[in-house]
Amino acid sequence: MNRKIATAISLVSVVTLSAVGLGAQNAPQAKPAAASASESLAYKIDDVHSSALFRVHHLGAGQFWGRFNTISGSMNFSAGGEPTAFDISIATDSVDTGEPKLDGHLKSPDFFNSKEFPAMTFKSASVTKKADGNFEVAGDLSMHGVTKSITAALEVTGVADMGMGARAGVEAVFTVKRSDFGMKYGLEKGTLGDSVRVVVSLEGTNR
Repeated sequence: MNRKIATAISLVSVVTLSAVGLGAQNAPQAKPAAASASESLAYKIDDVHSSALFRVHHLGAGQFWGRFNTISGSMNFSAGGEPTAFDISIATDSVDTGEPKLDGHLKSPDFFNSKEFPAMTFKSASVTKKADGNFEVAGDLSMHGVTKSITAALEVTGVADMGMGARAGVEAVFTVKRSDFGMKYGLEKGTLGDSVRVVVSLEGTNR
């Protein structure tokens, strides 16, 4: 190979390598994927601003109300502000009727048996939007050692950030038979109703 040809080949090689290097520098760099519009946002339950109320018929007369004070867990919302999932736990020994003696009875084996079953839980399987803009949430309720599928009517009460972190709130209403969960005290004589109406108000934080 003569000297002129070798020089020409070298020049071509240099130009080619330079072009490849310049192209690599100017090539668009991969960017992190943008958040999907359907991305799920988790909200931790704020138990100070959440409550679970229950109502049962007493002595064939009034509807007696009680509540639980300790609620934990999480709920998920889409980026569009719609609920997608719930995982909730309620401490049974936090039952509160305003009467300590009655609270003690409700914690006993006649009812919640809070020593053996310290928590009742709900884990959603599906959340469906209805024509009126509200929702139905279906899932498994575990209480007193028994798990049953339930469906609750669900209303989103708000999704907002008023300077104290993003928050979301819902209210769910459903009815269960306590006998389905092995709590039959008072049924034989009819002193307590079997159907229990439950109202759960949840507020969660996303920080």
